[in-house]
Amino acid sequence: MTRKQRRMTMIGTAGVVLASALGLTLWAMSDTIVFFRAPAQIMAEGVEPGVRFRLGGLVEAGSIERQTDQVFYFRVTDGVGMVPVRYQGLLPDLFREGQGVVAEGRMDGEGLFVADTVLARHDENYMPREVADALKDAGVWQHGEPAVHPAAARDLPRNAPTH
Repeated sequence: MTRKQRRMTMIGTAGVVLASALGLTLWAMSDTIVFFRAPAQIMAEGVEPGVRFRLGGLVEAGSIERQTDQVFYFRVTDGVGMVPVRYQGLLPDLFREGQGVVAEGRMDGEGLFVADTVLARHDENYMPREVADALKDAGVWQHGEPAVHPAAARDLPRNAPTH
């Protein structure tokens, strides 16, 4: 075997090993990769029950209900779509109506998003780009501040600023 043939064999073998390692890594990570979806996407496309993903948007005004044993029900909206959420545990300090939220979990068979993680965000600088973009596309986010959704505006006092 000539020197050129040995070099090409080594390069080919290294390429196959690297491709195999990359393939195995991606296959192993396929169960842990979590995609982001906005409520409008979920309403339009649907999501199969049991598929893990992140849901992002704003907590709809008047939708937070607290049950016993730290079980919370609320709705996440992006101004176009709305998804009901169930979460058991302590909510973040910044969690409140009209604020940005990212919840990670799965849809159940009845259209309820069962979250196991809830992150509250107060502006687009700390919000995942996908959430901020979805809110801007829906017209809910303006000038770096969340716009008040019409449903939320009726719940504000008369002298409250509406951005």
